[in-house]
Amino acid sequence: MVVINVTDDAETFTCNAYLATDGRPTLVDAGAMEGVADVVREHTDALEAVVLTHQHGDHVAELEAVHDAFGPDLEVYAYADHPLRTEAIEDGDTVVIGDEEFDVVFTPGHADDHVSLVSETTLYSGDVVVHDDSAFDDGSFGRTDMAGQSRETLIESIERLLERMPSGDERGESAGVEHMYAGHGSVFHGDVRTVVRTALERAKKREPKYPDE
Repeated sequence: MVVINVTDDAETFTCNAYLATDGRPTLVDAGAMEGVADVVREHTDALEAVVLTHQHGDHVAELEAVHDAFGPDLEVYAYADHPLRTEAIEDGDTVVIGDEEFDVVFTPGHADDHVSLVSETTLYSGDVVVHDDSAFDDGSFGRTDMAGQSRETLIESIERLLERMPSGDERGESAGVEHMYAGHGSVFHGDVRTVVRTALERAKKREPKYPDE
């Protein structure tokens, strides 16, 4: 599956917004970078869906612009209500992103409406788990020091995510999840379960993620 970070050149604060172009062209999060819709159109004229991991501003600010650019038939998947939502998603649902089917995993803690999306090969983790940020490399977790956030809930969410992630098989026919597209930081290709486990271990220490928390 070809995945493009359409906010990669952003000069203002935004999440990573990912466009899967194979099969069913789908955008995971809309980002907050002005001109996201124009970048999407450089790669496809037929965007079919947007799937939101959660509705913090850096993930949804450009949703209306994307919707305006690609027409009223654009499907918008979200856990929580939104004026443009066409499809409500819940834990255990499945959604098609590009050419893969993804399990919807409810992962609150950083945001009450947060979901992660996991297939046989790929994880869109939103802000619950990231590969690297200003706090940690090789496995970090979303901040939980702001109003409405909870470290304990986030820990439970990461544990749930690990339980739902395919781990491959002993015969080597399936390597498990090897691609991680997080809401911030770098894209990771490799043993994603190890990254998620490291994030969980760090979150369980209950120490402030940032010195000023």
